[in-house]
Amino acid sequence: MGAETERFLQYLAQEKRYASHTLMAYSNDLKQFSTYLKQQFDLDEMELAQTFMIRSWLAGLMAGGMARTSLNRKLSSVKSFFHYLQKKEIVPQNPTLKVSNIKKSSRLPVFVEEEKMDQLLDQVPFENDFSGLRDRLIIELLYFTGMRLSELIELKQDDFDLYNNNVKITGKRNKQRIVPLLDKVRKTFLDYTLQKEKLFGPSGASYVFVTDKGKKLYAKFVYRRVNLYLSYVTTKTKKSPHVLRHSFATHMLNHGADLNAIKEILGHANLSATQVYTHNTIEKIKNIYKQAHPKA
Repeated sequence: MGAETERFLQYLAQEKRYASHTLMAYSNDLKQFSTYLKQQFDLDEMELAQTFMIRSWLAGLMAGGMARTSLNRKLSSVKSFFHYLQKKEIVPQNPTLKVSNIKKSSRLPVFVEEEKMDQLLDQVPFENDFSGLRDRLIIELLYFTGMRLSELIELKQDDFDLYNNNVKITGKRNKQRIVPLLDKVRKTFLDYTLQKEKLFGPSGASYVFVTDKGKKLYAKFVYRRVNLYLSYVTTKTKKSPHVLRHSFATHMLNHGADLNAIKEILGHANLSATQVYTHNTIEKIKNIYKQAHPKA
């Protein structure tokens, strides 16, 4: 590496006071880039690198299977170097300004298969007492309405309109939405409320979900109960309330539900947040295609 690179590393060590392992990472990244420029473009001075050379370097690393996080770290090292050079007026322009970070691959939402959810709701025995009915209602509301954990905990008794069979959910930024209730959820709600009032008196405008001691339910409690019941039917590592929300959206899409309707039920501000579930549907179509097509 050249003199400017050495001065840059000294600047990071003395003025920015970067840790030794961070300096080593910067040094290795810049050495790698410098070697690439020499081999591919016969360029001895890294300061003379152009935008297309940086992109070419990154493309080669990506083709070699390097993780996107590592690619972005290397790009960050080169960007910092050229920012330093421009600040010191060593280069007139920064060639990295037109090079964007590599987008991280998005993970598909984890969901439970429909047959597993059927097994949970129809075969797993929930006790017919207060605790069992409460747990069943938790599972049913999360799966049949797609509501968030935080929304479930904040539900009040008078959020339920049993005459019209719907529930009012208060989401992020206090935005409210009305979601339909299935008859089976309505029945569970009525059975649970009856048991709850026997133990703790009239519910009124109080919170729907309470602990065995009548205190407002908290997130960790719900997480543990959902995790327990999902463990009866699935071996997936992730078994959280949000998995039930993902399952709701994925199953609705698989059965032909309109994406905008799902957006409204989930309380998403933008359609892009809902579109992530289409990837699961596409994956399902791909699998069916591979299994069914004679040439697949």
